[in-house]
Amino acid sequence: MLDLLLASIVAAASPAPSPLPVIVLQAPQATLRLEVARNDPQREHGLMDRTSLPAHTGMLFVFDNDGPVTFWMKDTLIPLDMVFVAADGTVRLVDAAVPPAPRNAPDPAIPIEPGAGKYVIELPSGEAARDGIKRGTRLTIPPGA
Repeated sequence: MLDLLLASIVAAASPAPSPLPVIVLQAPQATLRLEVARNDPQREHGLMDRTSLPAHTGMLFVFDNDGPVTFWMKDTLIPLDMVFVAADGTVRLVDAAVPPAPRNAPDPAIPIEPGAGKYVIELPSGEAARDGIKRGTRLTIPPGA
């Protein structure tokens, strides 16, 4: 009975697996595993409600066009690095240590992160620098991502 109770506690504490596809992307100093958000509902939900993110993991947001994008960080519970990437894979901007926006934060206090890109990668705060990603870095986004 105790084993069953412990198993149910561990299951409840473990995050549910993401239904999003995952790609592997090579950064200069690490291999990243990124969930891929391709449509509006997936991009809008993003990494909301996550309380942790393992090293070398994150999310790749894919947009139809290479242009201005803005992220409203509501219900983003962990600090993140945001990497704005052009269609050719060139990093345009690394917005490091974007602060969390807890559920009870008033709307005017929620960070808004503007940039431009065909892709945006969100990683745990500090991960971009640790993995050698900076402005001008060239990343190879897998076809079909």
